[in-house]
Amino acid sequence: MDRPRVLIAAGLAVLLLAGVIIASLVFGSREQTAEPPPPTRTGPVALVPVPAPAAGSADCGTLLKNLPASLQSGSTVLAKAQLAEPAPPASAAWTDQRSDPVVLRCGLDKPAEYTATANTRAIDGVQWLPIDGEQSSTWYLVDRTVYVAVTVPATAGTGPLQDLSALIGKTLPRKS
Repeated sequence: MDRPRVLIAAGLAVLLLAGVIIASLVFGSREQTAEPPPPTRTGPVALVPVPAPAAGSADCGTLLKNLPASLQSGSTVLAKAQLAEPAPPASAAWTDQRSDPVVLRCGLDKPAEYTATANTRAIDGVQWLPIDGEQSSTWYLVDRTVYVAVTVPATAGTGPLQDLSALIGKTLPRKS
């Protein structure tokens, strides 16, 4: 009688081992892995040139001289970044080195989308024309003496625009 018990015990051990192997194959492949953090961006921010006929104006000079060293984006602080050469005139960027930068360009032409019926939005008393893109929005300043564009990644929230609107309200005169 000992022999049947040994065979049963051996059979159960083999079944248990097979079950563990099968379970590890099935459930091990469903293991959840955390997404790796986005890569850290290094070096200066490269910007493509765009026509900016008033980039050399006194108003753009005043604005650029008063730009903050950082912008608030939710709980993240975006630091003013060095621009890659050749840098477009009257431009600036802020980044946290992980996401796309917030980019400001001063002295642009009037945006074609800015018509008599365009929907503008006021932020801290400054009028902006928002143009939504897939992964960012570009906000055109439309009530001051120069046109300014601020491109904000979708992940940045409204903090950068609020910071810049407060500065622009104090720095640039309204159109007469």
